[in-house]
Amino acid sequence: MRAFLSPPFLNGDDERALVAQAFDSNYIAPCGPMVDALEREAAARFGFGGALATVSGTMALSLLARALGIRPGDEVIVSDLTFIASVGPFAELGARPVFVDASPETWCMDPALAERALAEHPRARALIATDLYGQSCDLDALAALCAARGVPLIVDAAESAGATYRGRAAGKGAWAAIHSLNGNKIITAGGGGLLYADDPDLLARCRKLAGQGREPVPWYEHRCLGTHGRLGNVPAAIALAQLRHLGDALRDKAAVWEGWLARLPAWATPMPTASYGTPNRWLTVVTLAEGRDPLRAVAALAARGIESRPLWKPMHLQPVFQDCPAVLCGVGEALFAQGLCLPSGRGLSPDIMDETIETLERL
Repeated sequence: MRAFLSPPFLNGDDERALVAQAFDSNYIAPCGPMVDALEREAAARFGFGGALATVSGTMALSLLARALGIRPGDEVIVSDLTFIASVGPFAELGARPVFVDASPETWCMDPALAERALAEHPRARALIATDLYGQSCDLDALAALCAARGVPLIVDAAESAGATYRGRAAGKGAWAAIHSLNGNKIITAGGGGLLYADDPDLLARCRKLAGQGREPVPWYEHRCLGTHGRLGNVPAAIALAQLRHLGDALRDKAAVWEGWLARLPAWATPMPTASYGTPNRWLTVVTLAEGRDPLRAVAALAARGIESRPLWKPMHLQPVFQDCPAVLCGVGEALFAQGLCLPSGRGLSPDIMDETIETLERL
């Protein structure tokens, strides 16, 4: 493979230097000064009261589901056009997801449909909205709906570190938000996540749950069931260096986006940019004109060593969720049928962009 969809990008010797510090300190554990620094600097960078570094973005959502006390029979309102990790941690605890379709203007959860879902499912325990491909959901509109009904709003901002919504960080203003530090994200630790909240009690509860639910006494005492959810000191060192170079990453991603825009032909329409914020341009995503098959495009590009991918398959179409309710308008299904994610790594070669377009033209 010559061009990956979103490969990790290391910033010179900075990651290596912080990892060496972690080794020299002998903190090779799910705690340590790098973890503390990452949580402190990430919370400050994105404007939250605090942060908790976790082994994955999925774990961050799982801790929030546990903190809510999700039980079998509960319902949660969830974005339909998303990755399954937005839903899985709640479904694993027995909750039934109610899927809400995307807005054609943003591709994120449609607030009007979310309002309908909340009205039809008045006992919903939470609303989980996904920031799609680095673009923030309509946070204020969703927050107002949730506040009126006393429903916690969780923003799955796994893909949107560095994106903004009305001048503030994506996810800021929700009950809680999360980032992914997976290898393909704009800030990476190879794997990991960050949980953000302004409520210190919520953060303390999640921190306790991430430490196996251990009570603060000298012996191991447990009054609740937790899990092993804390990020290690070595991956935290990588993420810390990445965080300190976020501005460079945003600049480079914007340049890749502009490079694609300058080349896209009439049969490829880029994902719309919401009027309320600035995406981090994690991935460049397009919809192909009718008659052009994204799966054929993926295969043709793979034969040339260029990685691409269809859009997320909507959750209501997933066999595992076939019996779950959904409030739909057809947007997610249409996007899945015609959408294509293009390679978007930092420093992507203009030659690869040209070769991609030429290959798709020949189809």
